[in-house]
This record gives sequence, C-alpha cells and structure tokens, in this order.
Amino acid sequence: MTDLAHWDSLDNGKYRDETAVIADLLAAKPLSSEDRAAVRAEAEALVRGARRSVRKQGVVESFLQEFSLGTREGLALMCLAEALLRTPDDDTRDKLIAEKIGSADWASHLGGSDSLFVNASTWGLMLTGKIVEPDDEAKNDLPGFIKKLAGRVGEPVIRAAVGQAIRIMGEQFVLGRTIEAAIKRAANEDTMCSFDMLGEGARTAADAERYEKAYADAIQTVGKLSKGAGPEAGHGVSVKLSALCPRYEATHEDRVWEELYPRTLRLALIAARHNINFTIDAEEADRLALSLKLLDRLCREPELGQWTGLGLAVQAYQKRCGEVIARLKTLSEETGRRLMVRLVKGAYWDSEIKRAQVAGRPDYPVYTTKPATDLSYLVCAKALIEAAPHLYAQFATHNAHTLAAVVRMAKNAGVRIEHQRLHGMGEALYKAADDLYDGITLRAYAPVGGHEDLLPYLVRRLLENGANTSFVHALLDERVPVEKVVTDPIDTVEAHPERHAKIPTPIEVYGPRRKNSAGLDLSVKADRERLETAVAALDGVTLSAGPLVGGKVTAGGPPLAVVAPADEHKTVGAVSEAQIPQIDEAFRLARASQPAWDQAGGPARAKVLRAMADALESNIDRLIAILAREAGKTLSDGVAEVREAVDFCRYYAALAEDQFGAGEVLKGPVGETNTLRLAGRGVFVCISPWNFPLAIFTGQIAAALAAGNAVLAKPAEQTPLIAFEAVKLYHAAGLDSRLLALLPGRGETVGAALTSHEGLDGVAFTGGTDTAWRINQTLAQRQGPIVPFIAETGGLNGMFVDTTAQREQVIDDVIVSAFGSAGQRCSALRLLFLPEDTAEHIIDGLKGAMDALVVGDPALAVTDVGPVIDAEAKDALEKHHVRLKKEAKVLHALAAPADGTFFAPVLAEIPAADFLEREVFGPILHVVRYKPEHLNEVAGALAARRYGLTLGIHSRIESFAADVQRLVPAGNAYVNRSMTGAVVGVQPFGGEGLSGTGPKAGGPHALLRFAVERATSVNITAQGGDPALLNL
Repeated sequence: MTDLAHWDSLDNGKYRDETAVIADLLAAKPLSSEDRAAVRAEAEALVRGARRSVRKQGVVESFLQEFSLGTREGLALMCLAEALLRTPDDDTRDKLIAEKIGSADWASHLGGSDSLFVNASTWGLMLTGKIVEPDDEAKNDLPGFIKKLAGRVGEPVIRAAVGQAIRIMGEQFVLGRTIEAAIKRAANEDTMCSFDMLGEGARTAADAERYEKAYADAIQTVGKLSKGAGPEAGHGVSVKLSALCPRYEATHEDRVWEELYPRTLRLALIAARHNINFTIDAEEADRLALSLKLLDRLCREPELGQWTGLGLAVQAYQKRCGEVIARLKTLSEETGRRLMVRLVKGAYWDSEIKRAQVAGRPDYPVYTTKPATDLSYLVCAKALIEAAPHLYAQFATHNAHTLAAVVRMAKNAGVRIEHQRLHGMGEALYKAADDLYDGITLRAYAPVGGHEDLLPYLVRRLLENGANTSFVHALLDERVPVEKVVTDPIDTVEAHPERHAKIPTPIEVYGPRRKNSAGLDLSVKADRERLETAVAALDGVTLSAGPLVGGKVTAGGPPLAVVAPADEHKTVGAVSEAQIPQIDEAFRLARASQPAWDQAGGPARAKVLRAMADALESNIDRLIAILAREAGKTLSDGVAEVREAVDFCRYYAALAEDQFGAGEVLKGPVGETNTLRLAGRGVFVCISPWNFPLAIFTGQIAAALAAGNAVLAKPAEQTPLIAFEAVKLYHAAGLDSRLLALLPGRGETVGAALTSHEGLDGVAFTGGTDTAWRINQTLAQRQGPIVPFIAETGGLNGMFVDTTAQREQVIDDVIVSAFGSAGQRCSALRLLFLPEDTAEHIIDGLKGAMDALVVGDPALAVTDVGPVIDAEAKDALEKHHVRLKKEAKVLHALAAPADGTFFAPVLAEIPAADFLEREVFGPILHVVRYKPEHLNEVAGALAARRYGLTLGIHSRIESFAADVQRLVPAGNAYVNRSMTGAVVGVQPFGGEGLSGTGPKAGGPHALLRFAVERATSVNITAQGGDPALLNL
C-alpha cells in the first residue's frame, strides 16, 4: 500500500487563524476588476431572469419564504414532520400534533404563497390549527381550542391531514422512494442527476451492510439505464462514507482499511464497470484527511482501469479547501486518473462551530462569516478550473453571483464545467442561466429514499439556506432590489476582513474573564503522537507519592505499589500513607496561613487560581498519561478530565472576584450603612474519588481556596499519583504551600483521622453514599462548632425514551452515557426506560453499537472502554452479572481482555426499577420496557429509590419531558442529549436526596457553603449626620 501518511499534514492548517487565511484569499484575487464588473452585471441579469421565469421558484424556496425558520410555525413543522415519520403509535402522534400545532399560528400563512406545496402543507396544518374562524376563547387558549376541535372532527382526521402535508413535502424534496422511481421521474423532468441515498451514518455493522446494498443496487440500476452516456453526460451516485462504517473516524483507521475501504472499492468497481460518476460526499472536518487517504488508494487501484468517473465533494467553508484542491491535482497527475470534483459551500457549519467550542479547539476549521466562505469558493473555483484536465470541475451553488463568476472563469480559461443544484431548489435561477448562457451542463443532487429518512437531510438543507442572510432567501423576493441580492464577496470581505463579531474563538467563548480550557484533537495525528510520546515517557519511570505538608514530601507509612488497572503486571508508582503527626502538622500550618489568605480577598486569590489552571494546561500531556496508567482512563476521557480541572480553577477565580470583594451594600434607612460580605471558614478537608482523580480533586480544592480557606486534601487510595502531581503544580504556580497539604491513604485510617480532627471547619466529599453517612455521623458527634458537610454521592440514573425520539440519537447518547468511562461516572446511565412499541428496534441498534466499541488499553487512541478501577470493583460487577443471568435477561455482553481489571459492557433487561437496590458502578445498562399509559407508576418506582442525580429524556414532546422531570426529581436533567460530562459554569453539577447535599459544583452558588456570611451595620449619624442626605 502506498504511503498515505502525507495526507495527515493537511491537519496543520485545520485551525489556522481566520484573519491570516482571509488575507491569503484576498491576495489570490480570483477575478480581475473588469471581470468583477461583468460578473455583477450578469448576476443581476440572472436574478431578473429568475424572477421572470415561468416556473418561478422551487419548493424549498417557497417554503423558506413562507416559513422562515425563525417563526414558531417553521420550527413546529420541522419538529412535527420529523417526529411523526418516526412515531408508530397513534396516541403519541396525537399528543405531538396537538402540542406542536397548538403553539403556532397557521392561518396567517394560508394563501401566502403561490406554491402548491406550501399551501398544501399549511392546509394540512390548518385542519388542526384553525378550521373555523376562531373566537376569543380560541385566541386565548389555542391548545384548549385544539382539544375541542379534535373532539369534534376526531383525531384520525387531524392525523390524516398532517400526514398528507408531510407526504407532499416528501415528494417535493425526494426524487423517489426507490432508485427506479427516481430515474423515471428524472427522465420525465429531463434532469441529469447525482442520486443520494437518504439515511444517516451507520451506527452498527448491520446498518453499514444495509447501506452498502442500497448503494450497490442504485449504482447497478443507474449504470444499466445510463446506456453508456459516460460520467459527464449520464446520471451518477453520491456516497456517504459514514453510512458504510460505524467507526469512520481517524482514531479507528485500521478498521477503516479492514472494513470501509473494501466496501467503497466494491461500489467503485460497479460504477467503473458501468462508467458512471461516483462521488464521495464531503462530511465533517475531522474526517477530511481520512477521506482523502481512501481516495488516494482508490486512484491507484489497477482494477478500476481507465475509469474517469471517480470524484469527491470539497467544502469551500473549510480553511483547507485550497490546499485540498492543489493536492488533488497532484494526485491526479501522479496516478493518471482524472477526478471529478464537486465544489460545495458546506452543510455542517453550525455543528462545526459547536464542536470546536465544546472541544476547546484553538480556532474553527471553517470560516465564521458567509462572505468569507463565498470568497473562498471563488478562489477555490479558480484553482479547480486551472487544474483541468486533471480535475473536472462541478460547481454546486444557488447563488447568482457565484454562478456568474464560475462561468466567467471557465470561459476565460476555455474549460468546460458542470453546474449542480439541489433537487427542489434553484430551478428558476438555472432556467435563467440556461437562457443567458445559451445552454449549460446542469446536474441535480437528488435524494432517494423513504420519507422516514428525509428529515435530517431536509433540516440540514433548510438551516444551510434558510438564514435570512442567505441568497436563496432573497432571490425571488420582489421586495428586495436586485442590486441588493447580488453582492460581490470580495467587496464585502475587503470592507470587513475580520472574523464574525458575534462568534468568538472557541477559547474566548465564555467572555474576557474566563478562558475556555484548551483541548486536544484526537482526529489529528500530531496530537495522538504527542500523547503516545507522553505515555512512553511515563512508562520509563516509576512515580512516587506521599504526604506533602508545607511543600515538603515527608515519609509516611511503608510504600505501597500503585498498579495499572489495565495490566496487573505494570507498577505505575508507589505511595506512602500519611500518619497522625503529619496530619496534625498539616492542620497547624493551614491554620497559621489561612487568615492572611482570606484577608487577601477574592481578586488576589483569583490570580493564583488562574495560574493553577495555566499550570495544568501546560502539563496536559503528562497528566493524561498518568490518568491512563493509574486510573485506566481512555485518552479522550483524560483530555476531558484535565480540561474540567482547568475550568474549575478559572470559573471559581471569576466567582472569587465577584463574591469575595468589598461586600454587598444592603438598602436600608438613612443614617446608617449596612453591608454583607463573605469570608473563608478556616480549614477544609477535601476527600475526592478515584473516578475523577484530577477534576473532582481540583474542583473541591479550588472552591475551598477561592472562598478563602486552607485545604487538607485526601485523594482516593487508588489514585494518589495524579493528585501528588497536581498539588506540586499548584505550589509551583504560586500557591502558598502551607495552604494546601496532600495526605494520601485509606478512608478508614487517614479519612477517619481527618474528619474527626478538632481542627477542621468543613468537609467536602465526593464518593459513595455509605461513606457519606459515616462522615455525617462522625461530624454530628463532634462537641465543637457545627461545620458544613458538602457531599456529592452516587445516583440510580434513568433515561426515559418515548416513541417520538430519534433512534440514531438515542443510540449515540445511550452508548456514551452508559459505557463511557467504563460506566464509572456517578452521572452514568443505569436504567433505560423504553416504550414497548419501539423497544425492540432500539435494543437491536444498541447491540450493534456495542459491538462497534473497542475494549482495551486506555492509552491507545482507538480504545472506547478501559478497565474498571480494581479487582474489588470487577468482582462486584461479576457478581451482579451472575444475578442478572439468573433473575433477569442478559440481552448482550461484550468480551473483556484477559489481563487487567476489565469488565466489558453488558446490556440486560429487568422487570422494573426496584430490581436494583443500589447503584451498580460500571458498564452495565439495565433496560425496562414500559407502556406509555403506565409512565406514572414506572417513573414513580425510580423516584422511590430516593436518589436524584441525573435524568435523561428523549422525546420530541415537551410535555412528556416536563412530566418525567416532575415525576423523577434530579439535580441534572438532560433532554435529547447524553447525560454525562457536565461542563463547569454551563451545567452546574450535583444531586439531591441520597445523591448529595449541594450546592452544585461548577455553579454560581458553589462557593457559598465554603464561606461564612458577615453583616456589618454602622450608625453614621453618630458621626454628626448622613452626608448623602444632607447633600440632596
């Protein structure tokens, strides 16, 4: 196999500074000044022509003009249609219809558009919205009005009406349910197409096989009917690689070669045999280098002969687009294979922006403004045309200026090009272009498939084109002057060459006072290699930890080996346990140094906390390596953990500045001043767990320090090494070493000595409920001041799914929530409640998605599930597994590696929530099937366990989500998303009932129980009067 590693260097430019990239684009000057004037004139002529066009506009344009996505109607329609297509039971469909339709004003849209589609859709919705002119009661209580209406005409009529609207929508957007029907319709409409088989990415091996068969059948059918027209003149097929492999990810490259490449080659061979265009669709930025490696290998396949139909789509919104085109030209020259390249603007913009923000990337892989993308398109179009004959250019756009520009460039270069539009869009524009340019080569990108697969595709297209800034939105709107519709992106970008003012870089997303924590990108080879190097360096040394008091390591008990959970033969280091004299000394030093720290005030403490955060960030590689070896954390979990620790330091720094300043002045009578201020309590004992041995350890310490306390920290006995490393970093960052002591050891010895010590002023604890009870009893028996006990304990966390939920999303979120971190999160999903109607389908998907998981060495980037923490944890899980086999039903279980303390994911079905007496801490997911009418009893059984940590809900019905939240009290509820990985300052974390005391970690009230409140009242009339009053 040719060396493909050179494609990885594409990632060097993935997050380039936007201003620098834009400067390069402007310097490229894609059009001369004469050409720019000509292009503007032609583009304006195209807009006028489109507005005159008999066929007027496509269905999507009508929809966009009629239902702007900003309106409740537009969103309700999307939400309703998507969910109805997936909802099998009439009862739930009716609830959904009543809720979504009852919240929108449909009548104002009826007759507002001359497109049959929009009117038909509105009419379908009108049947539920307003069948008669509503009276005052209807205006004031639309949901109530809907109920009465439904009672009169009957739910089936309403269901049928909305169903009809959705069918009309489906027919307009999808060329046909089957490839045969689509080809027939394309022939009637005299359209050349690139057919796209609808459906989201594969979640399971079975999904991938099904999609391969669908693609193979489509290519075969298109090929047979193409009658030798060739790739340029006949229909083609577009293929999404994510549909052909459940793990199409850079970290799973081996699997890509074993599974995805042979599949893609099989399809390409069919396309080559029939000599048709076969295009690899563009997907997320993280997959770009990987997709080009596949293409490179395909180009060199001797079996594909002289075929010139192989192609791919490239996205102009990606900063690397220009480099991709240059490399594709080189690839074609090297291999002698002409490639067909479709230039698109890009369809995943919003998710690329969100992903970069969530992951703490240095910048975005895409441009933040539309004009920058339009300019990039022109620069890349010029490069694509200049790469002829090696690359055959296909330009996909609905923008008149872009269209006129590529025609002008092609004419100047004497190169033949192809234009592309989406089926259901752009008809009027391209009819005008055909007239203006005396014929053009045009291909429609045409979805094929059942309506149930339509919506995700449709929503992407609507979001992409539906923004009010979009050209599509204004093209046929006579109220918008033609000159305004046609904008030259070169002018726009020259006037504003900077990034979007409202989209800060991912690092600045929380504003000027709190930097986002920087992450690593495991889809980038260089970042994976950094971590491999750090792990190798760690494996060459033996770490040690012991009591760290006053900044000095002192000898505690005899050293005990710390063994890697993934390999019992690997000793990571040694730890010695703190003894009573060291504990006493730590309390003495803490007590002596705390008053000055408290009096320094919040702003001074914030500086130290921010320095601690920076120290963690600077040492991220080594910290992740220690987490992988000592705690068995996967690399992605390690990245998330270091980032969370950084976030705690920075978030609490901002709270310290806000809440621990001069004090709050309280309003009162004249002649006196009244202030309330917060101060530190004294010395806090912080006891942290092994499952987040850096993040929770740091979060407790940072909160106590921010509030003006000194801290004695006891890490979990399984994970002292990472804690020792962190404390050394905090001291080096400028924290007075007397303010933070590390006292490693067991709970029954060191923990007991700390919590019963007369010198403590408060305890922060995260761990098991049993331990929390014991600490609470110890504190209650003290004959001194009553001190606060802040506890975060376990949970028996459930997720409730109804029949409107999207299957793929449920599968993704359940797998992450139940099996991420080997199920060793207090927030992890333990009980999945599935409605009987869809349970089987979801369970099948979960089994397949489990099979796609990699259980193994956590220090390898490919691993999804690492070991459980120790032999005791593994033993408890194995005992529970035996009970499940006897008393319940094990639906699926993965195999675990032989070495180390691995316990592989298990999926089991239990009769009811009360089968579990307590939390099972590991990768075991329990499914409970329920009938929707029994929701109250089913949810009540979970609530009766009296835990209240996290709760998941998957539904498109807001009232269902509200009902579940009312029935199952929980500190953190997550709707239509995974239920782990709370972000500091964004999702404050902590439970209620048996799950904890609050306040929530990483929330605005987190510091309050670490502090005392002090009120001061001064009578200023005693000094001779109130100057404020006398000066009125």
